[in-house]
Amino acid sequence: MHIGIIGTGTLAAVLGEAWTHAGHEIAIGGRSPEKARALADRLGHGTQAVAPRHVVAGRDAVLLAVSWGGVEDMLQASGAPEGTLAGTPLIDPTNAVEHGVGTMLTADGGSMARRIAELAPGAHVVKAFNLFPAEQWQPQPQPQQSASSALPADGKSAVTVPMCGDDPAALDVVSRLVRDVGAAPTVLGTLDRARQLEEVAGFVIGLAFGGTDPNSAIPRIP
Repeated sequence: MHIGIIGTGTLAAVLGEAWTHAGHEIAIGGRSPEKARALADRLGHGTQAVAPRHVVAGRDAVLLAVSWGGVEDMLQASGAPEGTLAGTPLIDPTNAVEHGVGTMLTADGGSMARRIAELAPGAHVVKAFNLFPAEQWQPQPQPQQSASSALPADGKSAVTVPMCGDDPAALDVVSRLVRDVGAAPTVLGTLDRARQLEEVAGFVIGLAFGGTDPNSAIPRIP
């Protein structure tokens, strides 16, 4: 697929690396052209550094890999309010939470995913990749992971990436990209449930920064 990545941070780098290894073509754009060029050179495999407006043009999917505070500026720079992302699966991994505390910062009980949908009319927003730290998706040479299977080559269960979205075709596209990083996609529901995923992220962040392993607070169903 032809994938655009808005952002040049850690998540952009690790998912970009995994997706280039899976054979996808990547275009990178962000606030800093210099950082975009440096990341494109690092990823190799024909990765291009382009202006944000060109990142979203003609892509099979776009990853919005920026902090929640930079979302509006980068969507403006990409022309999203003008409809440049209409019809495109737009992956939203953002968490609008207070750093180190996990308290939600979106107003009136809304979700960041819905706010992004408002800022990018016509885009098929899919909430995904918001629960694990970026380092989770760092490609590992051993064991090898299959892009077409939910299980790595060593037979251990893959981590699950829960997703929310309103467009079935967009969910299918993002599910493929989830599998390409060695994880198992699971659709939680429509974008109306994105707030729930964002609250879970806040819960996990709050426990982790408080010194508690979040895994110890989640029931294990036999």
